[in-house]
Parts: sequence; structure tokens; C-alpha cells
Amino acid sequence: MTLGEMLLAELGSDALMRSARAPNERARTGSFYLYLQLDGQGVVRQDGRHATLGCGDFVLCDGGRHFEVIPGMNGRLLVLIVPTAKLRRHIACPESLVAITMEGASGVCGLLSGFLRQLCAQSLPARDGAGNEQVAGAILELLGAAYAQVPRTHAERSSRGTAHRIRIINYIHAHLYDPDLTPAQIASACRITTRYLHYLFSDGDETVTRYILKRRLEACSQALLADSQHGRTVTAIAFDHGFNSATHFGRVFRSHFGMTPREFRARGLRRTTVRAEPLRATVAAAAGC
Repeated sequence: MTLGEMLLAELGSDALMRSARAPNERARTGSFYLYLQLDGQGVVRQDGRHATLGCGDFVLCDGGRHFEVIPGMNGRLLVLIVPTAKLRRHIACPESLVAITMEGASGVCGLLSGFLRQLCAQSLPARDGAGNEQVAGAILELLGAAYAQVPRTHAERSSRGTAHRIRIINYIHAHLYDPDLTPAQIASACRITTRYLHYLFSDGDETVTRYILKRRLEACSQALLADSQHGRTVTAIAFDHGFNSATHFGRVFRSHFGMTPREFRARGLRRTTVRAEPLRATVAAAAGC
């Protein structure tokens, strides 16, 4: 649905989809993304922050920088794409407010959440250009009012640290598979103290060390399921992604995913086979076999 210069869309989540990412190179770099959870639960991450969304909750992401969207099982998301210049007229420094969970149960956040969900359910006619512009204005007014509720101390602290956090996250992702990547190395490269590095991560759910570990584990899990990696050993994949001990990798992988890397790979292969069988049958029927 087009709302003036904004775009509103509903996203479905496949039951077998483990994670979906929206890195900056695939996003509209001159826009911000507002994700609203319609059903189920989901997780959105940016700048080292970790936002958990329940039904009706929403979160803001900067499309010009790396962010991740991880939908829950059978969940649905509503995404509102807003040009950055337009958003700044209602939120002075949106970069400082990314990946903060806004609870849509009550207050102004509840008004915005309910309005967007009702809008999605009714699906305004695309031809109603003037009406859509007015709706867009109402959404932006509610959006500005909702984020005005964020405590000023939190916003000011976030604003001061935003530039540093951007540099840190970019450096981590550029060197994620370097086994020598440590908080001390990151701090040195970004010309800050290690203490300040940990401080910048203190308002999130993950320490910097935990952030690196989880990103590596997620990358390994994707490689374990990739067709192009089927001939490679678990150890080789682990070493490619920054781990230098097979024993340590196996232990932390099991702690995170609840199974060993080999069990994870085997389960993924079985799922792929089960999903492929109906497709083969459909193709065969269409071909008259």
C-alpha cells in the first residue's frame, strides 16, 4: 500500500524459516523501517541492540545500516518504510532510537499500533491518493508522539553513542571471521577504550563478546544448511567462521541451538527433503509423468 512517499506492506513468515535478514545493502538507504508484529513474536537487531516484539509491538530500524529481522514461527509483520527526510520532521534524531521495543498495548504506542493494524485489515484503495496522503500525515504525527515518550536521558545517551556504535558494529561485521577479534582489538581499531566499548553495549541484551559469538553461530548454522557446503566438514565450517577449537564450537553451538552441529545439519537436510518431495510430485504431474 502506497501512502504518499511511504510504503506499507505485510510480511508473512514461513513456519520453517529460521531467520530472515535485511542488511543495509538490500534496504533503501534513504529510509527508515518500522516493523510491527501482527502475530506471534519476532526479534529485530541493530547497533548491538536486541528488540523482542510481541503482538502489537513495533520497532524502528535505519535502512542505511546493517540490521536483522528474525521472525518467529508462523508470525506476521507489518513494515512501514518512511523516507529519512520525512521522518526527521517528526523525530529529530531517529538514529538514536533504533532497535528499541515500543510496546503497543496502551498509550500513544497503542494508538499507533491499532491504527496501523486496522489500516492493514481494511486495505485502503490505491486510487485514493488524497486520502492516503492524509493517512500518512496521521501516521507520522502518531509516530512522533510515540517516540517522544522515550525517556530523554535514554535518547540523549543513545544519541551521543550512536556514531561510535555504528563504527563498532561495522568493524565487527567486517572482521567477524577473524579468530583474533576481541573487545580490545575492536576498541583499539575504533580508537576508544575497552571500558567505553563495554559501556556502549550495556543498554542492550548482549555484551560485545556475546554479540560476536552469536553472529558467528548464526553464520555457521546457515553454512551447515547451505547446499554449497554439504561436502565440507563441521570443523572446517567452524574454522572458516572464526572458531579455532572444534570442541569449543560444539559446546557453544549446542548451548545456543539445543543440539550438536551434526544433529542440526541432519535435521535441516531431512526438512529440505520432505519439502522437496511435494514439489517433485507437482512438477511430475504437470509434465504428465
